[in-house]
Amino acid sequence: RHDGEGMDLAPQPGRDSLDALLGQLARADLSVDLQIDGEPFPLPRALDLSAYRIVQEGLTNVLKHGRASRAGVIVRYASDELQIEVRNDGDGKASDDGEHQAHGYGLVGVRERVKVYGGEMSARTLSDGGFVLTTRLPLEGERR
Repeated sequence: RHDGEGMDLAPQPGRDSLDALLGQLARADLSVDLQIDGEPFPLPRALDLSAYRIVQEGLTNVLKHGRASRAGVIVRYASDELQIEVRNDGDGKASDDGEHQAHGYGLVGVRERVKVYGGEMSARTLSDGGFVLTTRLPLEGERR
């Protein structure tokens, strides 16, 4: 650490920052549909940041490895959990550098974020083409 030079003092992103993220991806020629299911409610700050990072990493994997033209993000609010799904229409095959999107380091980070909350994660190639990342984050009394 240095004397604080270059420190980013902007607020950390959360659900409210998803539209800006999707705008960035549109400029990178990836069309992303966002669907919010359930009634959104405030999340604890750390969980909100983790949810944003899960979406961000899922979509980054689509760009890097998915060979996709479209992606979809579903954020589901339930009384006891937050579910996130990132799906794409890519081929799910290895990229030019030989790394399969399911084995990227980013998904390891997603798994670690989910584990912190006692949640679940799956990442798999779909039988009809494409790839899906799903997570479930328990809210443990945050909103019951």
